[in-house]
Amino acid sequence: MKTEKEKMLAGEVYFGNDKELIAERLKAKKLLHKLNVTEYIMNGNSRNIVQQLLPNSNKRIYIEPPFHCDYGYNIYSGENVYFNVNCVILDSTKITIGSNVLIGPGVHIYSSTHPLDANERRTNQISKSVSIGSDCWIGGNAVICPGVTIGNGCTIGAGSVVTKDIPANSLAVGNPARVIRKLKE
Repeated sequence: MKTEKEKMLAGEVYFGNDKELIAERLKAKKLLHKLNVTEYIMNGNSRNIVQQLLPNSNKRIYIEPPFHCDYGYNIYSGENVYFNVNCVILDSTKITIGSNVLIGPGVHIYSSTHPLDANERRTNQISKSVSIGSDCWIGGNAVICPGVTIGNGCTIGAGSVVTKDIPANSLAVGNPARVIRKLKE
């Protein structure tokens, strides 16, 4: 029988208030408190906190606090990734971010979602992985929804809500985001 964490990571319906998951979110929150309140600027201490919080991300990641995530260990990034202020990452399953990615202020990336059935939604959640390719720019206040893949070299306009995959080297804007033109490859 699978644990709730195993179900969560596999993208199956799971119970989010499982004791193990609550403990792991609490651990992340304690590290986030240190990053967002105690340190608040990127220095040696905050880099150490980020490495503990995001053990599967490259060391060359820069976060402007405040920053929020559920677990941290489900965020995988390449090098030269920059998060501006007020980013929220709901990482109940794998979120992959390539190298040389700029993430604007207030960007939200969600791998968590809920069943559409109201009765099932009362106790259950679902996770769908998210992937953002290398050399992307995600404009401020954009929302990346569960299950989305954004190809390499994309620009997502500020305030866009990305509900479907975006092919490589595309400029996508709007709500819902749609490709308005191809960018130079």
